[in-house]
Amino acid sequence: QVQLVESGGGLVQAGGSLRLSCAASDSTFILNIVEWYRQAPGNQRELVARISPGGSPTYADSMKGRFTISRDNAKNTVYLQMASLKPEDTAVYYCNADVLNVRTHQLRNYWGQGTQVTVSS
Repeated sequence: QVQLVESGGGLVQAGGSLRLSCAASDSTFILNIVEWYRQAPGNQRELVARISPGGSPTYADSMKGRFTISRDNAKNTVYLQMASLKPEDTAVYYCNADVLNVRTHQLRNYWGQGTQVTVSS
């Protein structure tokens, strides 16, 4: 069973930056389409960005310009670079990915455990 391992969250002041990472725990599982979501207390989980296996990104309208999703396929890792952070960006950020098992050729969807991002004013 593979896990999505997220890292990079933390506490940052408004205007600061953070880079989140999402990686598969087992190298025999390859990240396919990957999405970042976030969920603030009392709010529904919302899509932040998506990246295709080839690296084409799409963003939620409210995230355009400040957030950048990218991937390093050699490291089987996807990143979310967040800049000019605002207190309203405070949330738990989740990685969601279609993951290919190279041994069985099965594609399954997985969620990461989430990483907390807190932006202070």
